[in-house]
Amino acid sequence: MIKAGIIGATGYAGAELVRLLTNHPDVEIKWYGSRSYIEQPYADIYGSMFEIVDADCDGEDLVELSKTVDVIFTATPQGYLLGALNEEILSNAKVVDLSADYRIKDAQRYEEWYKIHHTTPEFLEEAVYGLCEINREDIKNARLIANPGCFPTCSVLSLYPLVKEGLIDENSIIIDAKSGTSGAGRGAKVANLYCEVNESIKAYGVTVHRHTPEIEDQLGYAAGHELTLNFTPHLVPMNRGILVTAYASLKEGVTQEMVDLAYQKYYQNEKFVRFLKGAKAPETRNVKGSNYVDVNAVVDQRTKRVVAMGAIDNTVKGAAGQAVQNMNIMFGLREDAGLEAIPMVF
Repeated sequence: MIKAGIIGATGYAGAELVRLLTNHPDVEIKWYGSRSYIEQPYADIYGSMFEIVDADCDGEDLVELSKTVDVIFTATPQGYLLGALNEEILSNAKVVDLSADYRIKDAQRYEEWYKIHHTTPEFLEEAVYGLCEINREDIKNARLIANPGCFPTCSVLSLYPLVKEGLIDENSIIIDAKSGTSGAGRGAKVANLYCEVNESIKAYGVTVHRHTPEIEDQLGYAAGHELTLNFTPHLVPMNRGILVTAYASLKEGVTQEMVDLAYQKYYQNEKFVRFLKGAKAPETRNVKGSNYVDVNAVVDQRTKRVVAMGAIDNTVKGAAGQAVQNMNIMFGLREDAGLEAIPMVF
């Protein structure tokens, strides 16, 4: 059995990790780390775990934790791992970080977008960006995984075949994304109160959202050169889910058949990416509670553009599920172990 520890186990992503790993056939959770609920029963915080998890919350001593487990999941705010990670920890246990601390390879670029000084840039080159469908081979031998953000996961997987096959003008990409409120985390914020969110929709982080450089970097690697795009997220009154609708100008002569073949090429053997084909549009309810990504791309011959679409559960494939998928790859397990849940639909 793989021994796992979770730092930030009482946040939304941490709670999803507990849910998924509790049902994992090859994992035992040894540590439920939480700065806010030390020595409190985990099931008192999440009643869904009553008579399922019989453990108290521990503190956040990463060095001590690394001596007792094989893998550590850090479901923590940006900047936490920067001040905690060291060589001793990585020598003792593998680390899957759900924050953005090691996703962006350029420390100065990270500091520019996140306004946090990067104190451990020595680990940036080693960290593997854990988008499993694209970086699977690098993940296998990694000690440190930078688990992708929710918006980047959906955006990159929705557009990757088009960019990789050179079917679009990469600098024409516009991404319109919608997210449920759990994406903002469990912390109390006035903007996320029920009366503030219900019966409303709004754009936020316009031109300055911190996932922008992450999306640009990953699609830039696929294109083979740097690119610039527009990314605008919106908050919608639902708990879970991300829907991406992206637009780009097609290169001369590109047809719907060529687009379909590109998606089939990259995703036909990927269990968790479902290419819908035809005019069928992804829906967040069809992936809710699961690790699936539904994608499609429709050519508009009238405007010579393509509309690429994707839907994920932001707390599963956009966070905890992808972290478990990364762990499975790192330890040579079945990639879908613990992730076989069928979407909940409602």
